[in-house]
Amino acid sequence: MAVRSDIRNVAIVAHVDHGKTTLVNAMLQQSHVFNEREEVPDRVMDSGDIEREKGITILAKNTAVRYTGPLAAKMGEPDGITINVVDTPGHADFGGEVERGISMVDGVVLLVDASEGPLPQTRFVLRKALEAKLPVILCINKTDRPDARISEVVSETSDLLLGLAQDVTEEGVDLDLDSLLDLPVIYCAAKAGYASVNQPADGALPDNDNLEPLFECILKNIPAPEYEEGAPLQAHVTNIDASDYLGRLGLVRIYNGTLEKGKQYGLSRVDGSIENFKLTEILRTEGLDRVPAQTAGPGDIVAIAGVSDIMIGETIVDPNDPKPLPLIHVDPPAISMTFGTNDSPLAGTEGKDHKLTARMLKDRLDRELIGNVSIEVLPTERPDAWEVRGRGELALAVLAEEMRREGYELTVGRPQVVTKLVDGKVYEPMENTTIDCPEEYMGDITQLMAARKGRMDSMTNHGSGWVRMEFTVPSRGLIGFRAQLLSKTRGTGIAASISAGYAPWAGDIVVRQNGSMVCDRQGKASPYAMQRLQARGDFFVQPQSPVYEGQVVGVANKPGDMDVNITLEKHMTNMRSSTADVLETLTPPIQMSLEESLDFANDDECVEVTPESVRVRKIILDREAWYKWNAKQRRANKAAANNN
Repeated sequence: MAVRSDIRNVAIVAHVDHGKTTLVNAMLQQSHVFNEREEVPDRVMDSGDIEREKGITILAKNTAVRYTGPLAAKMGEPDGITINVVDTPGHADFGGEVERGISMVDGVVLLVDASEGPLPQTRFVLRKALEAKLPVILCINKTDRPDARISEVVSETSDLLLGLAQDVTEEGVDLDLDSLLDLPVIYCAAKAGYASVNQPADGALPDNDNLEPLFECILKNIPAPEYEEGAPLQAHVTNIDASDYLGRLGLVRIYNGTLEKGKQYGLSRVDGSIENFKLTEILRTEGLDRVPAQTAGPGDIVAIAGVSDIMIGETIVDPNDPKPLPLIHVDPPAISMTFGTNDSPLAGTEGKDHKLTARMLKDRLDRELIGNVSIEVLPTERPDAWEVRGRGELALAVLAEEMRREGYELTVGRPQVVTKLVDGKVYEPMENTTIDCPEEYMGDITQLMAARKGRMDSMTNHGSGWVRMEFTVPSRGLIGFRAQLLSKTRGTGIAASISAGYAPWAGDIVVRQNGSMVCDRQGKASPYAMQRLQARGDFFVQPQSPVYEGQVVGVANKPGDMDVNITLEKHMTNMRSSTADVLETLTPPIQMSLEESLDFANDDECVEVTPESVRVRKIILDREAWYKWNAKQRRANKAAANNN
């Protein structure tokens, strides 16, 4: 096998908020991608508005760093070595992006927080790397945290690596276990741009003030791309992008052969058919920019233009000798939501150029399928609604938020789990959940998880005043859990989870005790009515805002829904009153985000999403029709209970 010694392809993988994007930022700065006078934003790779607002990476992105340090000349590349870096998401809901990113590279840098240690997503990304037989470099980040425990984290990560390696080996993957025992470790403070092979003291910066040890470790431990000389072309499409001038672009990793601009090639489709096309442009990544190129060879990761409907997983081949590569495997979705048109009385009244029709909504969902490998769109009984499945509620909530910002109006149903039948029994997805919280809230968290059918697997106290608890819990038990966790722990609790396969249905879970305050007529919310009703619960709507029948305008203090007339005006009379000038104040309404609204909604409710507003409403708006439906449901549940 021939080798491209001037290229390294590496993915940076980690749990959410362990510093992947910050490390890529430092690598770009120290490889002189930016001018000295150029102002470099934090997390420059997080280019999306939602990514910047939430502080998380949602889409896997690639960049290229040109290493020209002393080691490049020693390796016979005096002009430098190109390191293609793939920055992957750290949240479990975007695991499909991680799988797609790992399919492009020859090794991974596993980033672990020096205080938090390995968390659920660390286990997920490490397992995917081992299944792909990729070499791993362990990078302990944030060594300067005051609560850092570096030696313990290295030990925990090594134990996790060996445990996962044994599991993967038992599944039939042939791993070199000896090489895993000699795991290369780098100690890093990405924000400061420091890295070293020497372990610093807990809470201290590494003893080297640049990232040279990290670059050297990548060059020594990540193998250069291998290829067969004379083999026919094989280039895997791993991502989709778009250009205002070139149309749709396909991001490809070339395994064998060479791409040349202007030549004819074949595109092996998902269904196995071969379609010929002319390659109109090749774009090579340099830093954050894409520059035109005439050719690209084995090991290169480039963007190409020439096919208007290129899809992820397809292979560019030699039309005379096509040898397509296998499709990218992605774990199946576990959560579903119903996306439908907005049929509320306020649809289309809040602004111009809103996208309202079922055709527009379906076109947008079809476009999402092109670039998002981890979701599925299925038809429902209604022609204007579709079931969208994904890894988790955050991934689907981000999709709804993106559509809202693009001008779409839609209704989104409460998240539901995707069940399956095994030997005639219903199985539901389970998750391994890790919760970090102060010691004094341990009892509250245990009680909260027990109500959601969670089973504690382990509990660790590091002696710092914080406790780490690990639970196995049904996925539906985590819907709406984050808000209650923050409430119970006064905003200090941290939770993370990862899929743990399927298990038998755990039984009913009561998620919300309080009922909804439901508006019984259309109009405007009056301050007078809200003052009279505020002792009954908390409101979601502002005074004088438009409301309609079936809209959930607040949360009641007691269980069970309550119909309210929030539009009632004070009648004027000619009688004087001694209390007429007494000032009455309204409690400020609760402002809920889209995610919080989805967590709050009950099974008979959905969320109305428009570019201007997010409202919770009943699926059946007419109150009389809803009461009939509710009575029918109660009778059906009672009959089912009697039969059992």
